[in-house]
Amino acid sequence: MKILEGKTALITGGSRGIGKAIAIAFAETGANVAFSDLAYDDPAKELEKELAAFGVKAKGYASDASSFADSAHLVKEVVEEFGSIDILVNNAGITRDTLMMRMTEEMWDDVLRINLKSAFNLCKAAQPFMLKQRKGSIINMSSVVGIGGNAGQANYAASKAGMIGFTKSLAQEIGARNVRVNAIAPGFIETEMTAKLPEDVKKQWAEQIPLKRAGKPEDVANMAIFLSSEMASYVTGQVFTVCGGMNK
Repeated sequence: MKILEGKTALITGGSRGIGKAIAIAFAETGANVAFSDLAYDDPAKELEKELAAFGVKAKGYASDASSFADSAHLVKEVVEEFGSIDILVNNAGITRDTLMMRMTEEMWDDVLRINLKSAFNLCKAAQPFMLKQRKGSIINMSSVVGIGGNAGQANYAASKAGMIGFTKSLAQEIGARNVRVNAIAPGFIETEMTAKLPEDVKKQWAEQIPLKRAGKPEDVANMAIFLSSEMASYVTGQVFTVCGGMNK
C-alpha cells in the first residue's frame, strides 16, 4: 500500500515550483490531488495528465487563494468532486523584494495578502470538513527568512514569520479533533523564483549552506509526504526547516 493511498490533498499554487513537486510526490504515493493557481492554463492541464498517469484522481482549479470568497468556493468544489479533503497545503506565495526605504504600501499589502491571508482563507474554509471527519493534516509553507529575516525582504519575512505563529496557534485550537497543523520552512530551493537571481548571487548563497548546494523542490515535497502521512500522527504545531543546514 502506498503511504498516502486513499487520501485527498488540496495544494494552492500547485502548478509550478514547490507546489508542483508536492503534487507529483503526493500522486506517486497514492493520494488524489486537487491543486489551484490563478489560472487554469496549459501548465495546469499538463500537470493534471501527469498526475493522472499515477492512477489517481487529479484536477486543477483556477482560484485566487488571497480571496476569501474564492477559497470558500474552491474548498466546496473539491469536497463535492473528491468527497473529502484530508491534506491541505498552503503553498501560494509571491515576493516583492526591495529595501524598506523603497517598498511601497502596495508591495507590502500584496505579499501579506497572498502569502499569509491565503492560509487563513483556506484553513477557514477547510477546517469544518476536517473537524467533522476528525482527521486531517494542514501544511503551511513558511521560509527560513521567516525565522532569521533577510535584508530587502521585510514584507516576505513578515508574511512567513506570521505563517509560523498562525501554524502554532491553529495547531493548539484543533488538535483535539485529530487535525494536525505544521509548517515547512524551505531554504534556498531551485525554483522559477530563484532562477531569476544572478549566478554570482546563487553561488554566494550556496557557499553559506553546509551542504554546499541549493535544495530541490523534491526535498520539500519529501517533508510534505512525511507530515501528511500516519508516520507523523503525533506531530503538530512544529516548524521543519528544509535548508541544507543554512543558519538563518
